[in-house]
Formats: sequence, C-alpha cells, structure tokens
Amino acid sequence: MWCIQTIDAIFRACMYDVLDLYEEPYDPKKPIVNLDEKPKQLLGEKRMPIPMKPGSPEKYDYEYVRNGTANIFVAVEIKAGKHVTQVTERRTRKDFALFVKMLVDGKYQNVEVIRLVVDNLNTHNEKSFYETFSKEEAEKVLSKIEFHYTPKHASWLNTAEIEINVMDIECTDRRIGDLETLAREVAAWTKRRNDQKKKINWKFTRDKADKKLSKYYI
Repeated sequence: MWCIQTIDAIFRACMYDVLDLYEEPYDPKKPIVNLDEKPKQLLGEKRMPIPMKPGSPEKYDYEYVRNGTANIFVAVEIKAGKHVTQVTERRTRKDFALFVKMLVDGKYQNVEVIRLVVDNLNTHNEKSFYETFSKEEAEKVLSKIEFHYTPKHASWLNTAEIEINVMDIECTDRRIGDLETLAREVAAWTKRRNDQKKKINWKFTRDKADKKLSKYYI
C-alpha cells in the first residue's frame, strides 16, 4: 500500500507541476515549450498515382515500397503560437540534445530559461547532453533549460501531442517516400503554423483534474 501511495503522490506532483505551468501568464523571458517526437515510416509508391482531375479524386495503388523510417521533433510554445520542427533520421540521445541546443542557441537565444515540458522517454534527460557535447558545452545548454516531466502514462498532458495530431491531419498522415520530401513538407507546414500564430487553448486545470481524477487517488 505504501508503494502505491508513493506512486500516486508522484503522479499528482508531476501533473500539478505541468498544469500549474499552463495556468501561468505568458512570460516571453521564461517561455513554456512543449516537446515531443513522432516516428514516420517512409513509404514510396510502387506505381505512379493518377493525379486528380475535375470530378475524379487522385488514384493510387494499395501497394507501396518501404523506404525505412524517420523521426520528427516537434516543439510548440502554445501561448505565443510559436512552432519549431526538425526531421531527423533517428531518435537518439544525440538527436534530442542537438534539437534542444538548436532551440537554445537559435529560436530562444535571448530568453532567461526555457521551461521544457517532455514525457519520460529515456532520451529526455541531462545524460543526453553529456553524451553528445563536452562537459562545458553540455552545462552551457542545460543552464538555459528547466525540465518539467509529464507523469508516466499521462503524456497526453504534453500539448506537443496535440500539435503532432494536427501535423498528421494537415501534413504527414499520407505516403511520403523519402527524408528530403518529408523535411520539405514538414517545414512548409511549420511555416504556415507560425505565420498564422496558431495557439492551443488549454483548459484542463488543476481544479478540473481533481474533480475528474480524485476518485482514483488513494
């Protein structure tokens, strides 16, 4: 029983931490950035599709060619409508560290700290930076990052999952045969999202969480 109570307390602490972040007023010097990644299978056409024409949709063969897999990093600052994506061949510790460094050195170079919301994937921690960079460089990057973790089995609290679902609907939920095309399509989609300053109106608060989930608490 003690073990179950401890796990329950950890779950609530992580959940409250993330939900309290979302309720804070927007602070451009301490942005809340949600990050997640999406695997994507690269599928080529075995036969050329027949383009759509007036009164007739595009026609394509059910057979396809497997061309391996890719990974898409997605970072979203929901209160500012700011989106950052990157297509990579893999999803390793190095890939994660390089993507976060790109955020720190590029998109968010003038902020005090990035409050980074991630799930509990084993690459989402400080070890990834020390394995990728020198100790000095790793500490330089990490000095600008404040990790906030969603509870285990509750990655739905990470708004980056919502952004990934939108990306699938509008861009990636179709056959894309190679890494270059995928990167080009994702970059174009990201630009549209940024041009339109698309935000996410998060409404699930700490109070709503208690009302909805309290019956499961021990």
